[in-house]
Order: sequence, then structure tokens, then C-alpha cells
Amino acid sequence: MKTFQLEQLRTFAAVVEEGTLEAAARSLYVTASAISQRLKAMEDAAGQILLQRTSPVRPTTAGEAVLRFARQVRQLEWDARQELGGSGATPNAPIPLVVNADSLSTWFLPALASLPADLGACFELRREDEQHSTRLLRTGAVMAAVTATPEPVQGCSVEALGSLRYRAVASQGYVRRWWPDGPEFVAGSQAPVVDFDRKDDLQAGFFRTMTDADLTAPRHYVPSSGEFAQAIRLGLGWGLLPEQQCLADLRNGHLVDLAPGNPVDVALYWQRWKIDSPVLNQLTGAVRETAARQLRQPGA
Repeated sequence: MKTFQLEQLRTFAAVVEEGTLEAAARSLYVTASAISQRLKAMEDAAGQILLQRTSPVRPTTAGEAVLRFARQVRQLEWDARQELGGSGATPNAPIPLVVNADSLSTWFLPALASLPADLGACFELRREDEQHSTRLLRTGAVMAAVTATPEPVQGCSVEALGSLRYRAVASQGYVRRWWPDGPEFVAGSQAPVVDFDRKDDLQAGFFRTMTDADLTAPRHYVPSSGEFAQAIRLGLGWGLLPEQQCLADLRNGHLVDLAPGNPVDVALYWQRWKIDSPVLNQLTGAVRETAARQLRQPGA
């Protein structure tokens, strides 16, 4: 296989990020014909198809490897420019990260905010369930992830961050309606539940642990962390909330802890590409320090 040129790698990343050859051409200030020629040269060099010409375009399995390489080269190039030119360096494309919704709404943004103002980096955050976020690392779509997966994705390093503790909660009115004699999880219960989306199995797993039965109750799906918590506060159903989102309401009596002795701890990990990037190194340090303060640590 021939070596890809820097210009080709920049073009490939731009096409995937912009979604079409025409949009990539505008972002790179070249013609769509030039974009098409560069892509054809890359596929000839690779000896296989790298892009599915869908709308938007999508990398093939081989293209995912090229995308990871293109973004790694771009990041290293920008790091070098930063070191050589300081604040005058050309801004890089946003660094893509994937974070689960509950981390995003509780502790992760303060980690980004703690980075030095003169770092010059921007971030593109993608929201994905912590059980599924490593898929985006494998495809090259993101450079780092908050994930529940301790096994490192190929080409990535991994470190434990701590655990996000959840409490099973419901509003006072909900408890009076569905459990007038006090909260009780039993097989076959039809007390409505709130799930984040159809991939969210946190409530079902908790119910199975408590009853050794499947959860068959009616479900509401509320795919936003803030609105998910609000749905529970308004009495639409019971659900599990991070302590950061519910402890104040438990103290003032707006919410009821349905199983005080049975919190759920979800272990989180930080996975990132194994490249020596000063920006990724600083980001990793900020995530590590914030997680140490905000998440439950072993023995705590």
C-alpha cells in the first residue's frame, strides 16, 4: 500500500465530518472535482473502498482505520504548531469526545472548564450510553470517551475514573398513588417507570436485582438527562438518578428513596487514543482530577 499524503488525509477527514464532497470542498476551498480525485487516489493506494457514497457519506471498515489515522495526524500537527507558534497557531478542528448523558449533566463539563483558557482547543461532545460509547472509538469518530468498558479499545489507553452512584427515586405523590403502604418492588408490578431511551437498561437491571424478575411495567422514554429527572420529580414514573441530581430533593422531601440500602454504582473509565498529544494529555489530567472529586472512589 502506498503512503497517504497529508493533503489526502485532511480531505478524507473533511469529507466524513462535512458529510458530502461538496461541503468538504467548500471547507477546504477547493473544487468538488479535486476532492473526488483525492479520494479516488486514496482508494487506489489502499486497494479498497474507503467511503460509502451515501448521504451523508460513511467510512467503510477500512475507511474507519484511515479516519482514525487522519485525525491522529491532524491532532499531532496542530500540537506541533501550538508549540512552535503559541497562541498564533491555526485553530484545529474540535476534538471529538463521547460522554454518557448523566456524566455530561453532572461532572464532565467542569472538567472542560478547568482547562487553561489559552489552551486553544475546542471540543465536539457526542452523547452516548456508557455501555455503547467504545463503538465510536473503534470507528475513529471520537478521540476519547467516558465509558463503562474497562477493556481498552485497540490503539487506546484506559484508566478508572470512579463510580457514578444512582438512587432509585420517585415523587411523594407517585409513591402515595402506587405504593400507599410504602415502596415495594415485586414481580409483575405495573408502577410506571422512566427510561432514558430504548437502550437504557439501568431501571430494568435494578428491578431484576430487587425481584429476580423482568420489568414489565409501562415505560416513559425521556432522552434528556435534565428532563428525565424532571419527569421523575413530576410523578410520571420511578427511575434511577445520579446522587448529584437527587440528594437535595431527597433531603427536602420532594423525592423518596425507594431502596435506601441499595444504591447502584456504575464504574466509569476514560479511554483515549494512545498518541502523545499535549492537548489530550491536559484533557486527561482535567478529567482525572474532576472525577476524583465528583465520583465515588474505591473505599469511599
